[in-house]
Amino acid sequence: MKILIVEDEDLAVKKLQKTLLSVEEDIEITGITDSVKDTVEWLQTNPAPDLILMDIELADGQSFNIFNMIEVKSPVIFTTSYDEYALKAFKVNSIDYLLKPVQVEDLQAAFRKFHSLKSDPPGENILHLVDELKQKLMPKEYRKRFLVKNGQRLVSIEVSDISYLFSDGRLNFFKTQDNKKFVVDYTMDELENMLHPDQFFRISRSFILTIASISKMDDYFGNRLMLQLKPEIDREVLVSREKVTAFKKWMGK
Repeated sequence: MKILIVEDEDLAVKKLQKTLLSVEEDIEITGITDSVKDTVEWLQTNPAPDLILMDIELADGQSFNIFNMIEVKSPVIFTTSYDEYALKAFKVNSIDYLLKPVQVEDLQAAFRKFHSLKSDPPGENILHLVDELKQKLMPKEYRKRFLVKNGQRLVSIEVSDISYLFSDGRLNFFKTQDNKKFVVDYTMDELENMLHPDQFFRISRSFILTIASISKMDDYFGNRLMLQLKPEIDREVLVSREKVTAFKKWMGK
């Protein structure tokens, strides 16, 4: 198996070579490049390798640029220092991601995936991957305000003024810190995705709240938590059992 390594850190290259040899005996590292420019030139002047191990951040920019400049005919396993949890969202057919420093068991799993899928043309998968990574690695824009009805008028409410959001099963609402209630024309799932997760937490199917909205918190049967909110609301507010651990972690950030 012929492999191209695209990596701009000498120590990382040495470790990756050692790890590769411990995972696959029948390999030949046919090239090592450390930049977008060098990689493009190498791929243009050499036969396509069986596999490319490619770091995302290179000496002259992100490796995504390579795919804009030439057609990459080989399957690619990306290596990256980005958070492992986020990487799980990027899994696609014949491509994998390894968190640096690359671990033997992760590389073994990636090679098993490669061997099982190597008969599939990688081109479309790579392009799909590049598009998704570009989107995911760019800072996400969260909602800053909502345009809602106040009687016959439309008003713009800053997200920073919202205390919590909730559903009555038919409509969805939010309450502001000064106890004003507005209908909002989005589902709870859409609202959860629009709001910054450091500032808002969805405790159940019916409630999304801020830390500032919590006036009291008590244990409740069924391994749940009962909350009192401000402004007050005339209904029971419970953190679902499935959310309790994540909620406590969020509260302690």
